[in-house]
Amino acid sequence: MRRPVQKTLLILLLIYGAASLIHFVHNAEFLADYPSMPASWTSAGVYFAWIGLTVVGVIGWILLARGYHLAGLLLLAVYAALGLDSLGHYVLAPLSDHTATMNSTILLEVATAALVLIEIVRQMARRMLHRESPEHDA
Repeated sequence: MRRPVQKTLLILLLIYGAASLIHFVHNAEFLADYPSMPASWTSAGVYFAWIGLTVVGVIGWILLARGYHLAGLLLLAVYAALGLDSLGHYVLAPLSDHTATMNSTILLEVATAALVLIEIVRQMARRMLHRESPEHDA
C-alpha cells in the first residue's frame, strides 16, 4: 500500500463502494418501484447481496495489501465486474421506465465500477510490462 498506484486504487474502491451502497440502499428501499424486478426479491435480500459483493472487494484488497498482487487484483476485478452487473436493470426495463434517481444510482455505480476496473487493468498491464515479480504473487 506504500505505492501511489495502491493509493489511487484505494480511493477509487472507496468511491465505488459508496456509490454501490447508495444504489443498493435505494434499490432496497424502493424495490417495489423498480420496474420488472422479480417478485421474490426482498429488501433484506438486496442488503445481503450488497454485503456479499462488498466482502469480495474487501478480501481482494486484503490480499493485495498483504502482497498477493495477482490474486488481489483479480478478486478486485471480479468485485468491479459485479458493479457493472447493475446494467441488468436495463435488461428488465428500459432506461425510460426508471426514475431519474434510479438511473442516477445505477449509472453512478456502473461508472465507478468501470473506473476501478480500468485502474486494475492498468496496474496489471504495468506489472506485465515492467515484469515486476513481488515475492508473494499468487
